[in-house]
Amino acid sequence: MKTTALPELKSPSSEEADRNVTTAILPPSKLRRDIPLSQAGRDTVTRTRVALEDIFAGRDEGRLAVICGPCSIDDVNSALVYAERMRRLSEEVADKIVLVMRTYFEKPRSVVGWKGMLYDPLSGGESSPSGGMTIARRLAVRLNESGVACATEFLNPLLALYLEDCMAYGSIGSRTVESQIHRELASRLALPVGMKNAMDGNSASALNAVKSAQCAHSFFGQDLEGRPVLVETQGNAGAHIILRGGSCGPNYSEETVAQVVEQGRELGLVRPVVVDCSHGNSGKDHRKQPLVAKEIARQVKEGQNGVAGIMLESHLVEGRQDANDSRGRRFGQSITDACIGWKDTEYLVKELADGL
Repeated sequence: MKTTALPELKSPSSEEADRNVTTAILPPSKLRRDIPLSQAGRDTVTRTRVALEDIFAGRDEGRLAVICGPCSIDDVNSALVYAERMRRLSEEVADKIVLVMRTYFEKPRSVVGWKGMLYDPLSGGESSPSGGMTIARRLAVRLNESGVACATEFLNPLLALYLEDCMAYGSIGSRTVESQIHRELASRLALPVGMKNAMDGNSASALNAVKSAQCAHSFFGQDLEGRPVLVETQGNAGAHIILRGGSCGPNYSEETVAQVVEQGRELGLVRPVVVDCSHGNSGKDHRKQPLVAKEIARQVKEGQNGVAGIMLESHLVEGRQDANDSRGRRFGQSITDACIGWKDTEYLVKELADGL
């Protein structure tokens, strides 16, 4: 047998070893103690989680879930104004719709770009994760205490413990839906979690993700003190599918929705589908979101009871803007995906409620 000696391994020089910068951050337990969720806030979270679970399980067939709000949270003041308008609207349509505000603090990127408030709270390109997490948690706590329930996309599993107690609804994005780590995370979360179809629009990944999230898992994670631990989960009965379209086009047609509903029911879900009216389903044209929503409302009205709700990207002002526009930033307008404005949002939600 021929053997070949391996070359001697050299230790990296101090210069090579120090080329990456690490910064210590607060453990989740510290931030939760510093910015606690009051009893009023906990009541909002619990009440909304239960209401959503009842919708997905088919115990509440008379209402739809509407996950609605800015593509991403980049400004606290505009988010508070939006939330107050949503709170009033939610009270008007509560018998037909459970409204949950999008509070997306992380943004997935295909290449590079602004990664969200948790990383860059001033959206100026300067990383400040401790500051971003503090601002985000303070805002989420304040919204819940005012009666506005929150939803977010869980992108970095290490950051989930900083905010998950403030969230009534969660999602796993199309870029991470095939990730085992994210499926394990979803199985741990004590809230309904939507799995988005893959970037090409195929729903198979989302269905597999739901099936995985429903199961018990054992995996390596961290506890509230930030220590590495072995996590054992019971599975998430509220996992479901989000149809958001993709590179192959939209996937909210009557035929597609019916097919995915049946596939979801094979996994034991009564109302397994939420339709994202933005992204691939709108062709990235925010003005087409109402068309998608109205089509889903029509399907529901004509007997499609497997649809649990819709998602809308909405802000105070229609459209989008660049984060560092030299002319100054417009209050209440998205710096990521273009959104419909508040007037269109209010009209659309009321129209949905009336149709139901």
